[in-house]
Amino acid sequence: MISLFNLFKIGIGPSSSHTVGPMRAAARFADTLPHAADVARLRVTLYGSLAWTARGHATDRAVILGLAGEKPDTMDPMLADSIVTSVNQTHLIPFRGHPTSFDPETDIVLDTKTIPPVHPNTLQFEAFDAEDRLLACARFCSVGGGFIVPEQATETATYAQPDMPYDFTSGAELLTRTQETGLDIAGVVLANESVLRPRAEVEAYLDRIVSVMMDCVEAGLHRSGTLPGRLNVRRRAAALYERLQEQSRSNQPSAHGIMDWISLFAIAVNEENAAGGRVVTAPTNGAAGVIPAVLRYYREFCPEYSLDGQRRFLLTAAAIGGLFKLNASISGAEVGCQGEVGVASSMAAAGLAAALDATPLQVENAAEIGMEHHLGMTCDPVAGLVQIPCIERNAFGAIKAVNAASLAMHGDGAHHVSLDQVIRTMAETGRDMNHRYKETSLGGLAVNFPEC
Repeated sequence: MISLFNLFKIGIGPSSSHTVGPMRAAARFADTLPHAADVARLRVTLYGSLAWTARGHATDRAVILGLAGEKPDTMDPMLADSIVTSVNQTHLIPFRGHPTSFDPETDIVLDTKTIPPVHPNTLQFEAFDAEDRLLACARFCSVGGGFIVPEQATETATYAQPDMPYDFTSGAELLTRTQETGLDIAGVVLANESVLRPRAEVEAYLDRIVSVMMDCVEAGLHRSGTLPGRLNVRRRAAALYERLQEQSRSNQPSAHGIMDWISLFAIAVNEENAAGGRVVTAPTNGAAGVIPAVLRYYREFCPEYSLDGQRRFLLTAAAIGGLFKLNASISGAEVGCQGEVGVASSMAAAGLAAALDATPLQVENAAEIGMEHHLGMTCDPVAGLVQIPCIERNAFGAIKAVNAASLAMHGDGAHHVSLDQVIRTMAETGRDMNHRYKETSLGGLAVNFPEC
């Protein structure tokens, strides 16, 4: 089981694997390097997908912020521009409190030719002394959702947790735990998390995650203008919000009005993400709008809403997301967007069903449906920006999640394809997918859409 504290991370946009992960890797390199005062110059090399979309996904900014000592969960997004601008102008970075030579134009190397041996999202940090002698070198893999792994380490060791009372590594095992204990899925996860830290701390973190998600929705609903990047994409959420409010005041509701609201909530979050705002990786930044949109739908449109149901939503979603992370991937660079929006939709479907008192079998069915109809989805961001088609994909992922939960709850939980089977299928599909469709902007819409 992967802890929900690792799965739901607070960070800044636009990408968990290209922004949050590299930022955390840079900060870790800085924190662990002894004798920082001896460092005269720094160099960062980005490989694979990180190199192909470095500027569109703001990876270059992320490593600057991380080396400057900023952490994605605590930094003020409003300060990011001033820090990056200062480094670009002075060619100095405040590395562990010491002004250190760093020219982003030459010291951030984009290596699109070397194939990394472990993971396509690989980055290397080097520190040199005044004589240009190498003092330290570290390589990390940004494996999705803000997770970082030292290149020489195994992922299983990174995710290892202390012994838990009801551990599970598959959907089948999870259902068995519910049958053995009489607990629902959220109860199993909460019991396990409470071994790692006090239950009150777990519940406080869940509430904080919801608070950040809802703050992000609100910010997106009230901000207009143009998103950063050469596509000049205009924000739509604020105008759509006003139209839907007018429609509500006119007492002439649309037949598909609730779908419009769900789409609006997702678009609001992902416009904030594209602008570099504060979001929650759920399970990734590129898919950050799905779960908040469905959770907001649960809060505003479902009479069954309760604080307990809200917590059960996230605990259940965390169980499902962890299974995908353990047994497949949540990295667009590994498996395409099925691993991001697809997993988010599966998590949200399960969470909504749980909040509406579905049985564990119905919840597992909802999660399976949510992913089954995202299988094969590519990751092909136009111009390397997390905007087209990413923003709208979150809206569709949220709608599919609600549909999946509804379909599952109209049944008794019995179904032909299991969650474990669809997770395995997603992993196999990702392995078979051409690399051009894995967050490189070398295929799909990224090459067929004229940017000018």
